[in-house]
Amino acid sequence: MALGASASDVRSQVVTAGLRFVSMGVGAGMLFVFFVGRVLASQLFGVSWYDPLTLGSVVGVLVVVGLASSYVPSLRATRVDPAVSLRYE
Repeated sequence: MALGASASDVRSQVVTAGLRFVSMGVGAGMLFVFFVGRVLASQLFGVSWYDPLTLGSVVGVLVVVGLASSYVPSLRATRVDPAVSLRYE
């Protein structure tokens, strides 16, 4: 913001960077589920190796939590006065 970016630009950059990590984590988790899910399902009672409702709800919760965990710092970043942040260092 000190170099001319608007608050919405800063917010979108921070949220995009956070969701990039969330998507990598969800992708790695999905690969893990498909490769190791059958082994884990044999250890649990009444759970199939692929349960789309459970899988979808877990992914949804993780995306919402990731969005919130990147949106809150973006709000704090846009509320800081640029002159104060430049003088800090």
